[in-house]
Amino acid sequence: MSEDERARQAMARAVDEAVRACGAELGEVRLAGSRRVSFGLYRPETGGDEVAELLLDLAAWLLVLPPGAVFTHLTGAWLRGWTLPKVPEGVPVFAAVRREQRRPRRPGLLCSRLVGEPSYELRHGLPVECPEEILLRAARDLGVMDLVIMIDSALHLGDIDVDRMEALLQSRRPGVRQLRTAWLLADGATESAGESVLRLFHRAIGVAVEPQVEVIDDDGRPLGRVDLLVTGTRSAHEYDGEHHRDKVQQRTDLRRERGLGATYVRRGFTLDDLLNHPATTMHEIDRALGRAHRSARLTRWRVLVSNSMYSDSCRRRLLLRWQRATGVIDWFAVA
Repeated sequence: MSEDERARQAMARAVDEAVRACGAELGEVRLAGSRRVSFGLYRPETGGDEVAELLLDLAAWLLVLPPGAVFTHLTGAWLRGWTLPKVPEGVPVFAAVRREQRRPRRPGLLCSRLVGEPSYELRHGLPVECPEEILLRAARDLGVMDLVIMIDSALHLGDIDVDRMEALLQSRRPGVRQLRTAWLLADGATESAGESVLRLFHRAIGVAVEPQVEVIDDDGRPLGRVDLLVTGTRSAHEYDGEHHRDKVQQRTDLRRERGLGATYVRRGFTLDDLLNHPATTMHEIDRALGRAHRSARLTRWRVLVSNSMYSDSCRRRLLLRWQRATGVIDWFAVA
């Protein structure tokens, strides 16, 4: 028996085990304690946390997917533990099946075709497509900013094979151009979605930065690590997410800022600064760097945001597209 055949059999056993463990059933079951996953697909209600419930739902979907199917796109990225952009509620489950197999059509499920021999792994006991293919499928729907966030996270976790990615980017498959643009903007040193957005903002307005830099004082003593260091300066720009509002974290941040203050100038930015007040934020950076204001620099940034899931209109557009593809049309959303 070949190694590929053994791998397929191991995957089939893992899928069978996942389906049995979730207790999924097909048919019009309407019993107390049953959770409806989709039309004609049910599993027992467990009352677990959100993550546990979602994993059981995905295992239930395997009951309607053909053998060898894998999860991909945003679903595969989530199973791999990547940081995701601002994903709206109601996103379908994304899967991929072999070319010769049927593609199930059910509300809440979007199936695409696998190209060539599938390359997959098991995450949480569920089959997922290889990272490079996950990103390519996502590139057909998502914007550059969304992709950069996912690539940064995948690189940080060591999921991406650079040689396989470079080979994929040399192809002419749908989505390659978008993925190539995001790949050139990605940096695996970045540790969160907010930091990715902040780095892209600086790139868009023409400010060179280095991510996750270890800084030292004038005597060579380490002061810690900063999110972004403006190249050639002692200006540390950092993303201040919601966790910085916690009292314990706030005390830690203040002590750290006092330590940096003697040698570096720290500036904190929030997502609201970057998305809703980009002109004011850019002017603050311009004044600190002593350069002239040029509003035209914001054009690239506004294009990035408007084509990403951080834009309300873009999220609505994507949801409507996915709903139409799964056979669900929300006429109220387009009225």
